[in-house]
Amino acid sequence: MKKNNKNEASVKKISSIGIVPLGDRVLIKRVDDSASEKSGKFGIIIPETISKEKPEQGKVVAVGEGRRDDSGAIIPLTVKIGDNVIFSKYAFDEVKVAEAEYIMVKEENILAIIK
Repeated sequence: MKKNNKNEASVKKISSIGIVPLGDRVLIKRVDDSASEKSGKFGIIIPETISKEKPEQGKVVAVGEGRRDDSGAIIPLTVKIGDNVIFSKYAFDEVKVAEAEYIMVKEENILAIIK
């Protein structure tokens, strides 16, 4: 029995945490930098208030189907599940699911994919 390609594509977009972003939104899990040392290149200690700032990097855990153009056709997203990305510092919503924190961001606020 052959599976429908459309169904296969939508199954790949569903995250393991059960959240499916709508439209051109992307769900991101921040990278954990708590293990890294908080001193500069020259041994300068960075104050705790600065060192606790959250990174603007993360891993894509779920993506929406894409944005719609003027004719209603869906334009697929550039990012995919598993991509490591850099996102805009102030253009996101925080989402908490089962004690885990995620970031919900529109694709236009993703600045780069880290290779």
